[in-house]
Amino acid sequence: MIRKIITIDEEKCNGCGLCVTACHEGALQIIDGKAKLVSESYCDGLGNCLPECPVGAITIEEREAAPFDEEAVKKNMEKAQAQECGGGCISARPFELKGKQKNVRPEPRTEREEVESQLRQWPCQIQLVPVNAPYFNGAHLLIAADCTAYAYPNVHRDYMRNKITLIGCPKLDDADYADKLTEILKRNDIRSVTVLRMSVPCCGGLVYAVQQALIRSGKMIPWQVTVIDIDGTVLES
Repeated sequence: MIRKIITIDEEKCNGCGLCVTACHEGALQIIDGKAKLVSESYCDGLGNCLPECPVGAITIEEREAAPFDEEAVKKNMEKAQAQECGGGCISARPFELKGKQKNVRPEPRTEREEVESQLRQWPCQIQLVPVNAPYFNGAHLLIAADCTAYAYPNVHRDYMRNKITLIGCPKLDDADYADKLTEILKRNDIRSVTVLRMSVPCCGGLVYAVQQALIRSGKMIPWQVTVIDIDGTVLES
């Protein structure tokens, strides 16, 4: 069939691997130092990998190609997740944190205070998390601006508890969060979404991305926005 699909200019490719992380279907791998399309049926032709390529080695073309096979993609991703020591950066491999992570405050405090992490999965960056990670099904999402954890010290206890946490910064990240969040909502049974943003104007992009994702996915599930001021004060909830 004639359809849109990526093509890779191996002369330009520097083997950085950023496209592999950006591809949510596992269609790309670094082989012999170059990015390769391992199966046409894994590529949906949407081009999420394009903006991640620093040298412009990836383009989309219309040509004869095998049809996109979502079931084959699912099996491929499940197989990749089952490999304990598969290639690539561990930051891009999804897994659930089942135990309780405890941090101990360092000196000079005389009393040692244990703090339990409420992070339930890895990775947690919006750009890195796979859209079909198993921990999304039945989840309550917390989509937080990365600065909120520094401005509001009890973010783990008050906001992350019992939620899957995704973080990002719409001002610094060169990405359209709406596309990624739309796919997460479409492919999973998400129960609710909480947006935790700072009071600064650029954080409005995070709220806009969630609004667009809800509209595009057709899933108007419960959602709310909480705003944190730069001094840690909760302004809206």
